[in-house]
Amino acid sequence: MNEAVLRGIERAGYSAPTPIQAELIPHVLAGRDCIGLSQTGSGKTGAFVLPILHTIAEEEQHAGPGHCRGLVVAPTRELAMQIVDNARTLSKFSNTKIALLIGGTGYGPQINAIKRGADLLIATPGRLIDHLESGYLSLHRTQIIVLDEADQMMDMGFLPAMRKIMQAMPEKRQTLLLTATMPKPIHKLASDFLHKPVEVETSPQSKPVERIEQHVFSIKARDRRRALLALIDQYGVNRGIVFTRTKRTADSLEKLLRQAGIKAFALHGDKSKGERNRALTAFKKADVPVLVATDIAARGIDVASVGHVINYEMPHVPESYVHRVGRTARAGKEGVALSLCAPAEQPLLKDIQRLIGVKLSMEQLRLDGAELPDSDAAPVMIDPEPQPSAGQRDKKKRGRAGAPSNRASDQRQNGPRPLKKSGWNPIRVRVEEPSADQAEQSDSSKPLKKKKKSGTRKPKVGNHRKGQPRSAGSAAANPGAAPGRKPARKGSSGQAQGGKKRQEARDKRDSRGRAKGPGEAAA
Repeated sequence: MNEAVLRGIERAGYSAPTPIQAELIPHVLAGRDCIGLSQTGSGKTGAFVLPILHTIAEEEQHAGPGHCRGLVVAPTRELAMQIVDNARTLSKFSNTKIALLIGGTGYGPQINAIKRGADLLIATPGRLIDHLESGYLSLHRTQIIVLDEADQMMDMGFLPAMRKIMQAMPEKRQTLLLTATMPKPIHKLASDFLHKPVEVETSPQSKPVERIEQHVFSIKARDRRRALLALIDQYGVNRGIVFTRTKRTADSLEKLLRQAGIKAFALHGDKSKGERNRALTAFKKADVPVLVATDIAARGIDVASVGHVINYEMPHVPESYVHRVGRTARAGKEGVALSLCAPAEQPLLKDIQRLIGVKLSMEQLRLDGAELPDSDAAPVMIDPEPQPSAGQRDKKKRGRAGAPSNRASDQRQNGPRPLKKSGWNPIRVRVEEPSADQAEQSDSSKPLKKKKKSGTRKPKVGNHRKGQPRSAGSAAANPGAAPGRKPARKGSSGQAQGGKKRQEARDKRDSRGRAKGPGEAAA
């Protein structure tokens, strides 16, 4: 590896490669397309990040504005942020430029990062397509693309987006697929994106880590909520994740646990980016002992000290069980997986056992002493995020050099806060720019130049100021004209045509005085 990359590896505390890294990295450095199959928590991120960083450091060639040399696509924001953190740690001593494109954040900083050019770009499919369609980003110089958690990307609605991204890539490229599970139908779809791939499998597919202690408890459906409280109490869960099928169930369990005196946060797709970051941060710092999450969050939670995983409901997809229990026993540690199985979920349990190749015996759970809290019980409160002190706020406002800031927000004193302006979306503006025909039409719609008014203009006969009597000259010139009306201008035929021409001129203009387009004039 490059010397700068090796220094980053040493700083991160890695001394030897994992099995997936030892087998996959040589094929990636050789430029081959690869499919990497390995259990969760085995170091797949380093298996593709390290060779990409080595290639970038060796070539020393910048991608250029609006381009990237390496692209990593991840299904969730949390997983993309996790990959970025690992990549920045490993590239600390190199000049690699890394950018992150995910939803839930502003377009402005992402556009600025793209304009500067990125050596390594990590993105989620939706936001990546936004930047491609807007024209801010181009992939025709991208040399390698990595699809992390490829089965979820292609199986859960991401396949059309992935095809669109692949069409924007050059035909001569290197493609990597990495995942813990690769069902046969998804394997066939992956063959459309790869050319003679090398398949690397360091452990039996879909087999959980051997260090995970797995238990399945037979319960009745009506006792599920009590059983959850009993598991947390009997196993002493102080850093655990509870997985549910739906977002509504996750929110309901968060309320239940808080009413029972257990600090908990719910994590699912309907939460904003700020709420999701706060939940993960509090969980990593052990401020919140229990995190309630849906299956989509199972792919992006990387906390090394998770001791327990609880399957509140058995997953409908057997592969999801592997990803759920894979949140524990990471980085060589041990963990416990606890599952609640009602009679109606017995077929789901059989599918899981067939997939992992392990028979899980049913156990009985003692529910004595586990009582549900009152429905009107006050939930336990979670300490808010610490606010900076007055001195820290003042220091932040004054800037690095200590000079006072000129921003209006800093000069504003106590008073009503101004209304926030509607957000400006540069992506939408770039996509909706007018075409050449529309531009010509808009040029023809420019207002005509008004005649300059002379400062010494004298009032004509018949003109008068408001509040002054009309001059007698107009009445004398047109004795038959109606009072209060200007005399009609006579054309070459001797008929009054001045008013008619002025009306036609007014009909050709809109309320702002600009010339109407062909369609508006016809209407």
